[in-house]
Amino acid sequence: MTLSTDGLAHDDVLAEMAAAASGDADWRSGKTWSLVYNAGPEVEAVSKAAYQAFFSSNALNPMAFPSLRRFETEVLASAAALLHGAPGEAVGSMTTGGTESILMALKTARDWGRARGITAPEIVLPLSVHPAFDKAAHYLGLRAIYTPVGDDFRADVSAMRAALSPSTVLLVGSAPSFPQGVIDDIPAIAALAEEHGALCHVDACVGGFFLPFLERLGEPVPAWDFRVPGVTSISADLHKYGYTARGASTILYRSRALRRHQFHVQTQWPGGLYGSPSMTGSRAGGPIAAAWAVQRFLGSAGYERLTRAAMDATRRLQQGIRAAGFRILGAPTMSVFSFTSDDMDIYALCDALEVVGWKLDRQQLPPAAHLMVSPGHVPYVEPFLADLNRAADQLRGGAPAPAGSAAMYAAMAMAPDRSMVSEMILGFMDSLDQR
Repeated sequence: MTLSTDGLAHDDVLAEMAAAASGDADWRSGKTWSLVYNAGPEVEAVSKAAYQAFFSSNALNPMAFPSLRRFETEVLASAAALLHGAPGEAVGSMTTGGTESILMALKTARDWGRARGITAPEIVLPLSVHPAFDKAAHYLGLRAIYTPVGDDFRADVSAMRAALSPSTVLLVGSAPSFPQGVIDDIPAIAALAEEHGALCHVDACVGGFFLPFLERLGEPVPAWDFRVPGVTSISADLHKYGYTARGASTILYRSRALRRHQFHVQTQWPGGLYGSPSMTGSRAGGPIAAAWAVQRFLGSAGYERLTRAAMDATRRLQQGIRAAGFRILGAPTMSVFSFTSDDMDIYALCDALEVVGWKLDRQQLPPAAHLMVSPGHVPYVEPFLADLNRAADQLRGGAPAPAGSAAMYAAMAMAPDRSMVSEMILGFMDSLDQR
């Protein structure tokens, strides 16, 4: 695209955009099992109105926009209380998403370690953690030491112990992990961190605004938040099961003293004194305002209602998936899970479902299909299960698999040389701007 001389009319621009979006994932129909967390039209309307009202506001300077300062402070106080942080002591920052929250947690751990004379900080984490940790470690010059998971897909704490060194500054656990939706043994990981004199971060980007309400509904939830001694920081995304506009996440710390390592200041700039709490400089006001508005609109009762709806849909899905001859991996605690097959190519099944509009994430090591269930999926459980059974029967009956990504995923999953897979992914990303 090149800039036209005179530009286009407003309606023409929107019409062109609508046409471009015609091939996008149809999440409103309940056919997309990731990326969008649909809590219904009322929540969406509140979020959009709040976002638009503060569309041009910039939280870079909290003195210029005190409303945003209020919104952020109150959202963070609410989150800290929800995760059982000590009143007046547990603090945090809002970020643009889970990746930035994780990056801030690792930056804090790195600088905390440097203040103690650790010049080459290391972090110890299970292979099941989100790739954002690998990205953050790469950006920040940290050595990431990965440890295996057990047969239950949870972190192997004994392997984490064996990976410790005098340079270890941080141990990581997930609540839950993205691939199988299982919660690591956070008390054991946190105790190990305390014993070693290190920090402990819990990645609750997916579960941070779901698990507390699941527990309030009387469901069994393993210990994972600030009630666990030794947990020093938690990341929790508002734009996932907080149902707020993207991009909004939180990074929370047990103490103010720890959070100070996250901040960055520059006192010698001719443009003035500069202080930044997180990765970004300019900070969009829309996501902050939308997060505050949605929390005010829903309240605890609203979140409990949405949590119950998502869990009811999850259990119906899991029951139907098992009845269709598939196997749920691990023992997922909440509305995130994956399943596989012992008698067919799971990637071919995903391709067959995509032909009729369903979009599932594909996973590897082991091969699996992945679902993240939101309240918006409630009316679509039975249609999905019907299509799942139909596709499974056809594949088991010898029908050819539809053309799709199954062969590529299978080849990449089995490739012994992971550098070759990296090159394939790099090539794919490099081609995205080609038309």
